[in-house]
Amino acid sequence: MRARSSLFTLYMEHIYPENRAWVGDLIRWMEMLEFSEPAVRAAVSRSVRRGWIIPEKEGRKAFYKLSSRVAWQVEKVRERLYSYGSPWDGKWRVLIYAVPEAKRSVRDRFRNELVLLGFGTPLPGVWVSPNGGLEAARDLVQFYGLNGYVELFEAERLTNSSGHELVEKSFDLKAAQTRYKVFLKQKDPLPRSEQEAFVQLTRLVHEARKLLYFDPGLPPELTPPGFLGQAAKERFLGLHRQLSRKAGPLLGSSAAD
Repeated sequence: MRARSSLFTLYMEHIYPENRAWVGDLIRWMEMLEFSEPAVRAAVSRSVRRGWIIPEKEGRKAFYKLSSRVAWQVEKVRERLYSYGSPWDGKWRVLIYAVPEAKRSVRDRFRNELVLLGFGTPLPGVWVSPNGGLEAARDLVQFYGLNGYVELFEAERLTNSSGHELVEKSFDLKAAQTRYKVFLKQKDPLPRSEQEAFVQLTRLVHEARKLLYFDPGLPPELTPPGFLGQAAKERFLGLHRQLSRKAGPLLGSSAAD
């Protein structure tokens, strides 16, 4: 776990939906995750410079609030991480783009965030997802100023091949399956204290959100035989409930002390 990435996990899991925290709480929580105070302050400073978080002052106390952009990302990650069991409507969300080479850096960032939304690519310039609607993708297109280069639509059938073949071309489910096997073989955490529960919960969520880049959360109709995505999701949600109950008392802010 890296400091800045761990900060994102803290905001996503423990500070949501306020998205604003006193620096003393950030330091306290990050120290539980074995980051030193100087490392935390350095990660916060870099995040401010990048525009990811915004400093706010109340008297002598310093608070840090997520920028609207990062708050949007947190919302989308949470939607994918904690959603489960929604039936598939049989439709694919399709995005086709032709971005000029002059906008290559924008295009690369745009593609990375498409993956975060659950899109995969079967062909260059073509992205597909069986999940959700197109609103988040439209937000992304608008943010990167790519309106004139992107086409979005829904389709019930995309090719003459089956949905399973399209999934195989679009997503790296082998990498996801490998990670799921490791996760499902791990012993259940048995925290002896609120602090241990907090640490285990944060690390659980931190690792789970990485899997969003490999598995778009496919409906059962589209998963290959023996795919462990559903079993892993059920275990994740069960552990999340268990650890959240144990860690809860630690999450109160001490900013008013």
